[in-house]
Amino acid sequence: MQLLEISDLVVDHDPGTRERLPVRRGDVVARLTAAGDRSGARIAAGLACDHAGHLDPLAVDRRLVAVHTELQRLSEELRLGDRIAELLGPLLAVIRAAGSADGPLRVVDVGCGLGYLVRWLAASGVLGPDVDLVGVDFNAALVREAERLARAEGLPCRFVRGDAFALDEPATVYVSTGVLHHFRGSDLDAFFAAQATRGTAAFCHFDIAATGLAPIGAWVFHRARMRDPLGRHDGVMSARRAHDDDTLLTAAAHADGLVPLVYEPRGRSNPFCTTLRPVIGVRPELLSPLRAALGPGPSGRLVGRADAGAAVRREASAGGGPG
Repeated sequence: MQLLEISDLVVDHDPGTRERLPVRRGDVVARLTAAGDRSGARIAAGLACDHAGHLDPLAVDRRLVAVHTELQRLSEELRLGDRIAELLGPLLAVIRAAGSADGPLRVVDVGCGLGYLVRWLAASGVLGPDVDLVGVDFNAALVREAERLARAEGLPCRFVRGDAFALDEPATVYVSTGVLHHFRGSDLDAFFAAQATRGTAAFCHFDIAATGLAPIGAWVFHRARMRDPLGRHDGVMSARRAHDDDTLLTAAAHADGLVPLVYEPRGRSNPFCTTLRPVIGVRPELLSPLRAALGPGPSGRLVGRADAGAAVRREASAGGGPG
C-alpha cells in the first residue's frame, strides 16, 4: 500500500514559476483509492470544490491553516522547542568559537508551516541576540499566517516563501521539524543536497522516529487531541512514513562537506519514549568540539552511519528489525 498524506495532494505548484495550479478533487480521491486508503478518500471527497471539480483554494488554505494550528499542540506537548534548543545551543556555541559562520549567525527553518519553532526560539531568546531567525515554506497561506502570528506576538523573526530544493535563504544552520517523511527517494537526497551551500555549518532535522510503536502512538494522540479528520489521518500516516536511520544517513550524505549523524538511533533508544529525533550534519572540523560541548552522555547518543548500522544489526540479532 502506498502511503499518502492528503495535505500533500490538495495543493500543487508549477516547480519553475511557483504559481499555484488547480487540483481536481476527483484526482485526489482516485489516488487515495488506488493506494487502498478508503478513509483518506472519504475525507478528500468531502473537500469543497467548484462546478468544474477543482478544489476551492481558499477553502483548502483555511483547512491547512486549521490543521497546522492543531499541530502546534503536538509541538508544545512534546516540548519541541526545548529539545531543539538543547542541540542548537551547543552547536551555535561551537560555530561561534570556531569562527565558522560567514557573517551573522542565521537559523533557517525549512518547511516551517505556521512557524511555531521559529516563533518559540524568538520568544525565548534562548539562542542569543546575535541569531537571525527565518522560517521558509512553499505554501503561501502558511507563510502569511506565520507572519501574522509573529507580528501579533511582537517577535523578532521573519517568514518567507521558498523551495526546499532551491533555497534562497542562506543559513548557518538549517533546521526542520516533521518534514523529512514527506520526501522519498531522490527527493530526500535533493533536500539535503540543497543545504550544502557556502556558509552552511550544520543542519539539524527532527522527524518521527521509525519505531514499531510510532503509528500506534500517533493514532492515540491524534484521536485524543485533534478535531480535524484530515489532521488525524495525516498525523498517523506521517508516523507510518517515517524513515529509518540508514535511509536518513544515506540521504544526508548528499549534503557535501557535512558529516551526517543520527541522535538517539533506533538501536540505542527507548521505543516507548522516543517520538522525534534528529539527523544532524556538521562540518568535519566542528564534530569533535560539538561532542565535547554536548558532554559524555548526549555525545554518546550521536552516531554516524557505521555506528548506526551496527546498532540496527545488534537489534535485529536480538529479535527486532528496522522500521
